[in-house]
Amino acid sequence: MGDDFLAYRRAKFTTRLPTDRSYTEGHLWIAPDAEGHRVGFTRFATRMLGEVVEFDFEVAVGSRIHRGQAIGWVEGFKAVSDLYSPLTGVFAGANPELEKVIGDIHKSPYQLGWLFRVTGAESDDLLAAEGYAGFLDGTIDRMMGRS
Repeated sequence: MGDDFLAYRRAKFTTRLPTDRSYTEGHLWIAPDAEGHRVGFTRFATRMLGEVVEFDFEVAVGSRIHRGQAIGWVEGFKAVSDLYSPLTGVFAGANPELEKVIGDIHKSPYQLGWLFRVTGAESDDLLAAEGYAGFLDGTIDRMMGRS
């Protein structure tokens, strides 16, 4: 991960959004690497889920997946949620380190705690860090009753 971040603060939520990746309105980040794209939760997503206790994927490595397809699930202390692919491509597998240290999803969401890898091209409607920050503004305002 690069050293460039966008500092973000709204209400009582603060984070640093890495600018070297794209974001979705589903609170995922996508970062290209030599093997495709790594996908993980944003800090906001981990805050809403709470500490992750279990997750699983319902697609096999090498399976063709489509953007918006439910490919697995994650259970946190605060919520259970389906995992949706942000890209169309081939599922390249879960982060193998999470089997040993699942807490990295919460402790290090932008580095060690990535969820899975997928090959395929990024879609045109992904957000840069600045765009995601604007989306977060609206999300947090709605949660606080300020629409």
